[in-house]
Amino acid sequence: MRRVARAPWTLLKAAFGWLVLFEARNKILLAPTAIGLRRVENAETRRLAAGLPSEPSALVATVIATHRRPEALRAAVRSALAQSVRDQVVMVVDDGAGLPELPDDPRLFAVSLATNTGTAGVVRNVGIRLTRSRYVAFLDDDNLWEPDHLARALEVLEAPGGPDGVYLALRRVLPDGSEKDVLSVPYDRRRAARESFLDTNAFVARRNRSLHFSRLRRTPDVMPREDWELIHRYGRRHRVLHVPHPTVRYLMNPASFYTQW
Repeated sequence: MRRVARAPWTLLKAAFGWLVLFEARNKILLAPTAIGLRRVENAETRRLAAGLPSEPSALVATVIATHRRPEALRAAVRSALAQSVRDQVVMVVDDGAGLPELPDDPRLFAVSLATNTGTAGVVRNVGIRLTRSRYVAFLDDDNLWEPDHLARALEVLEAPGGPDGVYLALRRVLPDGSEKDVLSVPYDRRRAARESFLDTNAFVARRNRSLHFSRLRRTPDVMPREDWELIHRYGRRHRVLHVPHPTVRYLMNPASFYTQW
């Protein structure tokens, strides 16, 4: 009897992919959380924009979401500012914990939400909305970029007939500093419905109406993550390519959630 009951679910996973089905479930069960968080995002964007001396604008806006990782954040910011692409602004958005002292650089802007939302998508959306740029890149506060990360992405994005978004390879690093492996998977939207290989630390995309994160409140046990949801949805209407060069040092941090690829 149990095998018969599981048969429809198995068929649905085979037809649509388990990540797609789980996200459909999330949109039903977690939809109420998005309503209040959208209001918070709108209010915080207005409040923080009024406090900025000017509107941060450049060819690329890098959004760094952070929460209580001061030393790791400073390292992430340094790796963003050290990019060979200089036409960039870096927007740090703290999720209500308070900001540490950061490097003095005219390209760096840092703001703090009034309260902790616990929702990475909302924090990143505020960063997107506070900036103006042709492209947007994302970096978490416990990860690092190689100096050529943005340059390699823009080389593909700005080429004639180039895509709207690219993601580069991830060099996954264990807490002791040793390298676990390199995650480099060509973009295939059907494959992405079944395998969670998409991560926004490696994603650089053209700014458009599709470039916003889900506002559902995703606790660590909720799958898929907002990283996967953004790129999978973005790829529905926009061309996405993979650049098989590892430019992201991705920390597999036991103190925070990470996808078991």
